Amino acid sequence: MEATLLVELLTEELPPKSLKVLSETFATKLLLELQRDRFLADRSMVRAFATPRRLAALVTMVEDYSPDSVRDVQGPPLGAPAQAVAGFARKNGVAIEALRSVQTPKGEIYVAHVVAAGRPLEDTLFAKVDAALKALPIPKLMRWGDGEAQFVRPVHGLVMLHGARVVPGTVLGVAAGGTTHGHRFMGAGSIALASAEEYEARLREDGMVIADFAQRRAQIEAALLAEAKRRDASLGTYEDLLDEVTALVEHPSVYVGEFDPVYLDVPQECLILTMRKNQKYFPLFDADGRLMPRFLIVSNMHVADPSSIVGGNQRVVRPRLDDARFFYEQDRKQRLEARVPQLAKVVYHHKLGSQRDRVDRLKLLAGTIAASIGADRVQAERAAELSKADLLTGMVGEFPELQGIMGSYYAKNDREPESVIKALADQYRLRFDDAATPQNLVSACLYLADRLDALVGMFGIGLEPTGEKDPFALRRAALGIISVFEVLGASTAFAARAVPDVVEFLPQAATQFPQGMIADGTTQEVHAFILERYWNSLATVYPKDVVDAVLSLRPRLAEVTARVQAVQDFRKLPEAESLAAANKRIRNILVKSPPPSEHKFSESLFVEKPEKDLYAAFRAVDAKAASALSKGRFAAGLAALAALKDPVDAFFDKVMVNVEDQALRNNRLMLLKQLDAALNRVADISRLGA
Repeated sequence: MEATLLVELLTEELPPKSLKVLSETFATKLLLELQRDRFLADRSMVRAFATPRRLAALVTMVEDYSPDSVRDVQGPPLGAPAQAVAGFARKNGVAIEALRSVQTPKGEIYVAHVVAAGRPLEDTLFAKVDAALKALPIPKLMRWGDGEAQFVRPVHGLVMLHGARVVPGTVLGVAAGGTTHGHRFMGAGSIALASAEEYEARLREDGMVIADFAQRRAQIEAALLAEAKRRDASLGTYEDLLDEVTALVEHPSVYVGEFDPVYLDVPQECLILTMRKNQKYFPLFDADGRLMPRFLIVSNMHVADPSSIVGGNQRVVRPRLDDARFFYEQDRKQRLEARVPQLAKVVYHHKLGSQRDRVDRLKLLAGTIAASIGADRVQAERAAELSKADLLTGMVGEFPELQGIMGSYYAKNDREPESVIKALADQYRLRFDDAATPQNLVSACLYLADRLDALVGMFGIGLEPTGEKDPFALRRAALGIISVFEVLGASTAFAARAVPDVVEFLPQAATQFPQGMIADGTTQEVHAFILERYWNSLATVYPKDVVDAVLSLRPRLAEVTARVQAVQDFRKLPEAESLAAANKRIRNILVKSPPPSEHKFSESLFVEKPEKDLYAAFRAVDAKAASALSKGRFAAGLAALAALKDPVDAFFDKVMVNVEDQALRNNRLMLLKQLDAALNRVADISRLGA
C-alpha cells in the first residue's frame, strides 16, 4: 500500500551552522536509500524539516512492500564439473534443471534466472535511516548514556510513520514511535500523530514549531526587514547570520534592543562583530551606513510584553561592548610601530620564520612593486612594515576577523599617511577592485606583496594545494593577485605605459627567503599556478577554447581579459574559422619541417603569384596589426588579420611548400613562420574550435 513516510529524529540542540546541510543531506540520502530498493513511485518527492532539536524527512508515495527483483547471474562454462554446476545452482537458489545456457564471447556458459522476493518496509526502514544518518557530514560524534550509539548530539526520540502506521525499528538505540514534541515552553510537550501527513500542521498548531527551515527563515527575514523599516534603518549584510539564527529558534519573534550611544566612539566594526558573532543580534544602520545604537533580537519566545526579554539582552550585550571599548582604548596607548619588533616572537610558519621575518620581506617587495607601478615607495614600505602589527593588539586577539581593519584605525590614531591607513585596511580583502588613486596604488603594492610572498613561500617548501585541500588559501591568493593586474590593466592611469607583469616580481619574492629554503623552480610553478587559477576563473564566463588560446601564450596578466574579449569578438568574424584552420596547418608543417636558422629570407625567391600575393598582404596586415597592438587595441589587431583569409587560402590551394628546391622550400617555410608569429600575437588561434 502506498502512503507518505515520515522519519523524525528528536535530539538535543544541533549545531546551528550545519543544521541546514544536515537536514538536506539526511532527506536526500533517505530518498536514495528508498529508491535503491524500489520503494518509491516515479512521482515520489521528499521534504526536509529542521529545527534546533529535530531532523525530519517526509517522503510521498512510499510502498509498504518492495517489488520482486529479477536478474540473470552468469555461472561456470558448459562442460564444467557437475559439482561446480550444482554449487552454482544451490548458491543462487535455483534447481539445476532451471539453469540456461548462453553463448558469450568466451564460450557457452550456464546462467541462473534469479528472482529475489520483495521485502516489507518494516524490515528495512531502520537500516535505511541508519545509513542516511551515517552519511551526514559530521566531523565529531558524541556518545551518551550507557549505549554504544553515536551522533552529533544525543538522540531522545524517533518517529517512523508510514501513513497512519508506526514502522517498528530501532535507530541509534531509540525505538520508533508516532509521538513528536512541540516547543519547549510554548507548545504541547507530546503530540501523538495520527498520520505522517499531519506532521507539519500539528507541529505548527499544537507544538508552536515552524518545522520547515526555509519558511522559518523567510518569516524571520520579513520581521527583521519590517522592524528595520519602522526605524528608517537597514540591516547591512545579514544573510549568514540569518541562517544561523534560523537554526537556533523554533518559533521566532523579533524585538528591538538599544545600547548607550557612548559606545559608538569605538570603531563600528568591533561593535558589529561582537553583536553578530557573540550575541547573534542584527545591528541597525542609518541611511549613510553608520551604526545606530539599536539592534534586533530574534527570540524563541513570543510574549505580549517583551520588556523582560529585551532588558535581559541589553544587560548581556553591555559587558561585550565594554570589552570592545576597553580593548580599543588599551591598544591605542601603544603605537603600531612599537609593536613591530615583538613580531619576532610570533611564528608565521615554522619553516618560513616569524611574522617579523615576513614583514621584512614584504617591505622590500612592496617597495619594488611601488617603483614599478608609480606608487609612493616610502609609503608602500611603511604600510608593509606596519601590516602585521595589529596581530599583537587586544582587539585582534579577541576578534581575529578584524586583522587589518584595526591596524588601519590604530594607524589613523598614530597619524600615519592616508595611503598607509588605507593599505592596512585593504590588505585582507578577497579581491582588489580600485587603483584609480595614489592611495589605492599603495594598497595594491601591499596587497600584491602579501600574496606573492605567501605563494612563493608555501610552494617553495612543498605546501601547494592538493585536491580540495588548500589550508593556506593559496588559490584565493592567486585570484587576488589576478584582480590587482586586472584593475591596473583597466586603469586609465596606465593607458600610456605598460603595466609590469607578475613574473617581474616573483624572482625577488623568492630571493628574499634564506638561501636554500625555497626549492628550485618555485617561481615557475607559482606562475603556472596563477595562470591555472585564471583559466578556471575565465572558463566559467568565456568559451574554454578562447581562454586556452589566450593563456597558452602566457601573456601579461594585465592584458588577459582584453585579449580574451578580443578573441571572443574575432571568432565571430566569418574569416575566423578558416584562419584558425590555416594556422593549425601552418603549425603542423613547421613542426614537421622547421626552416633552418641559417636561411636568409628573401622576397626575390618567390616564384608563384599566390605566395607573392600572400607576402604583400601579410606585410600590409602585419604593420596595421602591430600598430594596433602597440596601443593595446587587441580587437583591432585581430580584426586586421581577417584580410589574410583569401591570400592564405589561395596559397595553400596552389602552392606546394615542401618542394625539391631547397632554397625555395626554406623561403616558403620562413614565410609561414612569419605568418604564424603574426597570427598568434594576441592568442594561439589554432586552438579555436579545439
